[in-house]
Amino acid sequence: MQSGNKETPVIQLQNVYRTYEMGDQSLNALDGVDLEISRNEYIAIIGASGSGKSTIMNIIGCLDRVTSGDYWLNGTNVGDMSEADLAKARNREIGFVFQSFNLLARASALKNVMQPLVYRQIPRPERKRIATEALEHVGLGDRLDSRPNQLSGGQRQRVAIARALVGQPAILLADEPTGNLDSKTSKEIMGLIDQLHEKGQTIIMVTHEPDIAAHCERVIDLADGKIDSDTRSVN
Repeated sequence: MQSGNKETPVIQLQNVYRTYEMGDQSLNALDGVDLEISRNEYIAIIGASGSGKSTIMNIIGCLDRVTSGDYWLNGTNVGDMSEADLAKARNREIGFVFQSFNLLARASALKNVMQPLVYRQIPRPERKRIATEALEHVGLGDRLDSRPNQLSGGQRQRVAIARALVGQPAILLADEPTGNLDSKTSKEIMGLIDQLHEKGQTIIMVTHEPDIAAHCERVIDLADGKIDSDTRSVN
C-alpha cells in the first residue's frame, strides 16, 4: 500500500475481497486489493472485461459492500455504516457520472440537477440557485428548461456532470463517461473533466479507452481482481 501522505487518504482499501457465489464455486471479483487515493488525484482504472473494474467502482461508490477487508471513506470505515448512512455518504461524498447519463427523461436539465439536493432538505429557491450555477459552470446556462431528449449526447453528459457536482462531493466517480459519445464530443467532455481536476476535484474514472486514460495522472490496471500495475505520469 502507498504511504507517506500526511493528509488522511480520501479512499483506503485494505485487503479487500468481493466474493460472489456461483453455484458451488466462489469467484473473487476483487482479490485482496490494497489501494490509497489522496485528495485531488486524477485516476483511471483500466483492465479487461471481468478484471474487477465495475466491482471496485461499486465498492468505492458505496453501491456494494466488501466481503472481507476494510474500506475507509474520508477516514470512516464503510463497513460500520448502516444502509441509511451509506445512502447519505453516496449523496454527500460521491458524485456519479455514468456512460448512459441516467437522467430523468421527463424532467428539465434544471430539475435533474436539483434532484440530489432534495434529499438534503435545502429550500427550493436555494436548490434552484445552486443547480443553475452548476449548469452555467458546464456551459448549459441557456438550456435550463430543456429535457434530455432536446439535448445532444454531449449536452446530456454535461447535465450529468453538473448533477454529480452540485452537492460538492469529495469524489467524482465517472464510469465510461465518454462511452456513448463521438470523438469530438468526447474531447469536449474530457476537457471539462480536466478543468474540474485542475480546480481541485478528486476524480476516479473507469475506462477501457487508452486515450481517455491518458488524461489521468495515475493509471491503475486491474487483472483478475488484483492490481496488476499502478503507475503515475511523469508530467
